[in-house]
Amino acid sequence: MKLTKATQSCDHAAIPMSFIPKRQMSEAPSSEQNLNQLPPSYMYSVIFKDIILEIDHDDNKSMNTLVDFCRQKNIPEIQINLLQSKYHEKSPVWWYTKPMFLYGMLNRALRTLDMEGMTKLGFFIRSLHRQLEDLHQEQSANFQTALTVYRGQEMSKEDFQNLFDSKGGLLSFNNFLSTSMEPKVAMEFVERTMKKNPDVVGVI
Repeated sequence: MKLTKATQSCDHAAIPMSFIPKRQMSEAPSSEQNLNQLPPSYMYSVIFKDIILEIDHDDNKSMNTLVDFCRQKNIPEIQINLLQSKYHEKSPVWWYTKPMFLYGMLNRALRTLDMEGMTKLGFFIRSLHRQLEDLHQEQSANFQTALTVYRGQEMSKEDFQNLFDSKGGLLSFNNFLSTSMEPKVAMEFVERTMKKNPDVVGVI
């Protein structure tokens, strides 16, 4: 259990981010120089998202492919069987937030731009993305003002400086993010992180 929590904490901390300064955003998008200055990780993630959302996956075939991939990665058989047998009984968000291998495997694939892993998980990424879009449309009518959610995030000093220098620009998270409507939850995560590693910067 402790190892699982430590792994989840590591996955939470290692969220890939791209920083695009306001100056670059204001330049003409057709400028070749402007495109060359964009972070490669940002460009790859945008291209991958556009491609994966257009593919019409056969969920059953894709699941069998993912199962074979999981066995190659030595995922516990009991977790593989659970996913394969119960996948259609639960929502993609439910599976993503369940404390098992799927959350970590997906985050690591997106973080490292592991094309094999992202492709094997493509059908799940697409389903998760679509459910989040549907939930946003359903719930947006209930909020007259912008909904504020909170996330505690540790950052290296270098990343924090990049964030500071990009004020007014674009901050892109190349991943799905877990958040809370309670700022206390985010603050508690930052406090735990700072106690373990005083060399990082805690951000909410």
